[in-house]
Amino acid sequence: MSGLTLKTFTYMFLVTFLIWSSNFECCIARRGNHWRQTKTFSSSLFKKRAKSYNGNTHNKNHHNGGSNSKPKSPPLSPKSPPPHKNVPSSPPISKPKYSPPPKSYNGMHSTFFNVLDYGAKGDGNTDDTKAFEATWAATCKVEASTMIVPANYTFFVGPISFSGPYCKPNIVFQLDGTIIAPTNPSAWSGVTLQWLEFSKLEGIVIQGNGVIDGRGSIWWQDFPYDNPIDDEEKLIVPLNHTHKPPMPVQNEMGRKMPSNKPTALRFYGSYGPTVTGITIQNSPQCHLKFDSCNRVLVHDVIISSPGDSPNTDGIHLQNSKDVLIYSSKLACGDDCISIQTGCSNVYVHNVDCGPGHGISIGSLGKDNTRACVSNITVRDVNIHNSMNGVRIKTWQGGSGSVQGVLFSNIQVTEVQLPIVIDQFYCDKRTCTNHTSAVSLEGINYERIKGTYTVKPVHFACSDSFPCVEVSLATVELKPIQEQYHLYDPFCWQTFGELKTPTVPPIACLQIGKPTNNRIQTDHDIC
Repeated sequence: MSGLTLKTFTYMFLVTFLIWSSNFECCIARRGNHWRQTKTFSSSLFKKRAKSYNGNTHNKNHHNGGSNSKPKSPPLSPKSPPPHKNVPSSPPISKPKYSPPPKSYNGMHSTFFNVLDYGAKGDGNTDDTKAFEATWAATCKVEASTMIVPANYTFFVGPISFSGPYCKPNIVFQLDGTIIAPTNPSAWSGVTLQWLEFSKLEGIVIQGNGVIDGRGSIWWQDFPYDNPIDDEEKLIVPLNHTHKPPMPVQNEMGRKMPSNKPTALRFYGSYGPTVTGITIQNSPQCHLKFDSCNRVLVHDVIISSPGDSPNTDGIHLQNSKDVLIYSSKLACGDDCISIQTGCSNVYVHNVDCGPGHGISIGSLGKDNTRACVSNITVRDVNIHNSMNGVRIKTWQGGSGSVQGVLFSNIQVTEVQLPIVIDQFYCDKRTCTNHTSAVSLEGINYERIKGTYTVKPVHFACSDSFPCVEVSLATVELKPIQEQYHLYDPFCWQTFGELKTPTVPPIACLQIGKPTNNRIQTDHDIC
């Protein structure tokens, strides 16, 4: 009897254990399913809260900084330069795609400030300057916030300064509409050297799919041949000998606009400024300028003005360091990119340039000033239908140096002067001769190929400070006889090395170093 009882008890215990184990596993399974459902729900809720900005709508709850801020995705980060490839004859650079405003910065939620909420009309006629100033004042107070200029509107805005240093960092200026400049002379009274200026800011980002239109034609009509002229014009002689010097500037009494032509978009004294996606067109003078800035990023930008518009540089760099420019299309009436004194660590690649005056370092050393430029790389670039290709230009009488320059994989098409060094630069009718000069050392050209219409190479270096360590490799330039006299390569006081045979042969380059090269003083050395 006791044996039977023991067997019964054991059997009942096993049954009970199995039932209990089954319930425990079901409980765990149910708990696991519940966790997964909660995660899915939370993700869906976040997506609903973080839906992307629509340029045709605006939120009216953000007048005072907005407590109902929207969560935001991380901002656009600079893409690392792609591997260097041979540039096609016509790169597929098109209008950049729309980029939504960033949803957060470093985990912080951002706030939108729409110019329509601050009184902007966007009808292309009403002066929206004060509305832009008020919107910026509110945006400036909130870190990582976004000032929105919405699509499908045209905003008439006069000269304006978006400035720090009391602004919070990492502000985004989301430009999807069009901003146009005034053409009334009274709007430009006084000394106005820039139209839209961003100064003393940290991490400022201008992005979007919008347009900044300087409407510069009225300025160009008033100053059709305003100084300075481009000194390389003297090297271009038409076949029919009908070339005439530019007409003098119109009489003061006939002018409508002030003599100081403004830059369309300027950054001054800023750290980490970024410009991406937008179009800047028809600036009265320079289109995009960076002065005294560090860690500059420009990509997927379009700059556009007629090839005969006077002094309309595309991107102008001055006293700026650690600059990256890529994947942009630049068409203007002067240098596509101008690199001035005080610039170092500049990297330009995958850029389409033309029309214009090419990509230039300088002019440097004007009025006996000291100029320092170093570590400049320009590669994987198309230059077409322009006056110059890659150029370095310095004034007589200057001091300082240009060191460590690489021009690589440059495709030129119907360029008048593809390779230029000019240490006798002069943007006036006459200039005084001087013995001192900005020295040039370590200038390297490799894989410069294409067609020219005047002269393939022009090296005019100083007698006192000859150009040294100039190297050329895989230079293949073929002439096209159009409307200008063709000339052979020219070299003066230029020393260096031909690493490969060139087309055409550049027999004028002097191999090695000069024996009478003057030693620089402490004042000369950068």
